Amino acid sequence: MPREQGEKVVATNRRARHEYTIEKTYEAGLVLTGTEVKSLRQGRANLSDGYAFIDGGEAWLDAVHIPEYSQGTWTNHSSKRTRKLLLHREEIVKLSHAVSAGGYTLVPLRLYFLDGRAKVELGVAKGKREFDKRQTLRERQDKREAERAMRTRNRMGE
Repeated sequence: MPREQGEKVVATNRRARHEYTIEKTYEAGLVLTGTEVKSLRQGRANLSDGYAFIDGGEAWLDAVHIPEYSQGTWTNHSSKRTRKLLLHREEIVKLSHAVSAGGYTLVPLRLYFLDGRAKVELGVAKGKREFDKRQTLRERQDKREAERAMRTRNRMGE
């Protein structure tokens, strides 16, 4: 029986949603050391530079910054080490085919605890071009303005 119930989000990668178009998401477990888990429980992590890759039939997470545990001793971990991802074999095969097809990359979107276990949400992502980013921002701004106009119109009508 896990000590914790539910989901506790540690870090999100907001920049990934701006830089990439997310095609599909996968949930993966993480192989962590004790000080990494303690540091994550304090809510400290940075996913902005992180990426995942497939090597030798195994999935790996690289360049995710989990700072050293403040009360750790000589057993402390390296903050940007490569960490193994726990996925089913079929999922690893699907991910490797998507990445090898070209134009796709594996980006960590969220790092969270689910019932006491550390998980990462991976996105199969395709890079956006500059005009795609501007288009997305414009659509978001137009939607916001339309909601504002409808809200003021509804207030005037009452």
